[in-house]
Amino acid sequence: MAGPVNRPVPKPTEPGEIAAMTQIVTGSAMTDTAAFLALSQSIEAAVRQAAPLVAGIDWGGRQHISGVLWRRGVLVTSEQSLPDAEAYTAVLPGGARVAATLAGRDPSTNVVALRLEGEAPEITHAEPTGVGALTLALGSDGAGAATARLATLEVLGPAWESLRGGRIDRRLQIAVRLGHAAEGGPVIDAAGRLLGMSTFGPRRRVLVIPAATIGRVLEVLLREGRVLRGWLGVGLHPVALPRELAERTGAAQGLMVVNLAENAPAAGVLLPGDILLEIAGTPVATPRAVAAALGAERIGTAVALKVLRGGAPAELHVTVAARPT
Repeated sequence: MAGPVNRPVPKPTEPGEIAAMTQIVTGSAMTDTAAFLALSQSIEAAVRQAAPLVAGIDWGGRQHISGVLWRRGVLVTSEQSLPDAEAYTAVLPGGARVAATLAGRDPSTNVVALRLEGEAPEITHAEPTGVGALTLALGSDGAGAATARLATLEVLGPAWESLRGGRIDRRLQIAVRLGHAAEGGPVIDAAGRLLGMSTFGPRRRVLVIPAATIGRVLEVLLREGRVLRGWLGVGLHPVALPRELAERTGAAQGLMVVNLAENAPAAGVLLPGDILLEIAGTPVATPRAVAAALGAERIGTAVALKVLRGGAPAELHVTVAARPT
């Protein structure tokens, strides 16, 4: 058995050393507190700066949603959450209630514009800096005050096409749980600058419609009342091609024509059972791809359609029409 181990006896801590250690710990805590307080004050300042952008919108019931006072006389919000109504009321910062009228809707980008009598502050737009950046999702409490939730930028991606064919300039998703009443409100960066408008995506994920998208669509909505989209008038269903056809055409999937609308532009050209592969040289394997290929610039023009008919490839031509309202 080993003998006892000789261990050094700890030297007693001198009073001066205790005081120094206490000062280090206390100073660190004070530094952390000061940093946390500074962050809190910065968030408050950003909300105060952006609060004049926030309006509430109601339509005679108990519910309301939020909107962005885009410029003098113009309010924008989330198209998917604004019901059709005979009249709308905007609740301005401070609580004033004014009538608002529908100017135009675009379901493809989820933007709706309303006109009203009211001022709006100058808006400074910003581009997102990167994933993890702090943002604030603002909303209206329905009585003239702003609500705010802190969120990080969870997803930052390139431009994308919505299911209805609208082009969204950036993919922005923030990590936050948002109440229904806050949808349509402004999303700002840490400096109080506008990134865009909040809206719910699949599974209530909070997406941001970028300010650039809103600005591009808004002028058309105010002028035309809607954004025109091209239309072929066909019902389509995705189908996988047999290996032989896939090798011959270079496409693994196509869209089978299942029906045609009355007075459809493609009536008499496409037939039920045709498999659509390309529009104007662009492969279309999903309905979303078709919508993206039929932008407003296509209306009134003839486009080439690559199809399979009875297993044989064919090229057809159709003049694109505007989608009916």
